[in-house]
Amino acid sequence: MIDLRTKIREVPDFPTPGVGFKDFTPLLADAAALKQTVGQLAEWVKEKQPDLVIGAEARGFILGAAIAEAAGIGFVPARRPGKLPPETISVSYALEYGENSLELHPDLIPDGARVVIHDDVLATGGTVEAICKLVHQLGGVVVGACFIIELTFLDGRKRLHDVDLHALIEY
Repeated sequence: MIDLRTKIREVPDFPTPGVGFKDFTPLLADAAALKQTVGQLAEWVKEKQPDLVIGAEARGFILGAAIAEAAGIGFVPARRPGKLPPETISVSYALEYGENSLELHPDLIPDGARVVIHDDVLATGGTVEAICKLVHQLGGVVVGACFIIELTFLDGRKRLHDVDLHALIEY
């Protein structure tokens, strides 16, 4: 087993002064670490017995589709406004350093669908909370959310107290 924490690079003062950005691209560049990461997250996802994985733009796309494939289920992207044709539903939300919006194709989340949300990092929980709102609006059920990294000092778990959360690395 690889200590995945050794594959995370800290970038000081990015994207703004005082922020220590956790860069997981070295993990992606290491084939064994990438395989282990996808495998561990897919095993957790399988336990939730979902129908779909929703990956949050943009970094949630990188592993979200691979996790879904490894778990034997489908993948749906949650995109920034204007990126998905034709009909979408959207929600706006606050980030730790800004504001954003996400959209989903409503026809890809059937009523009653069991969904796991994937993003690279759990910080304040705003992105996952927004996706949960979209899923619930469409009649789906969020059965969990998984991450490579959780920044515990930002208390995202408190905001997502009713969602089963899993992260491989905590800071």
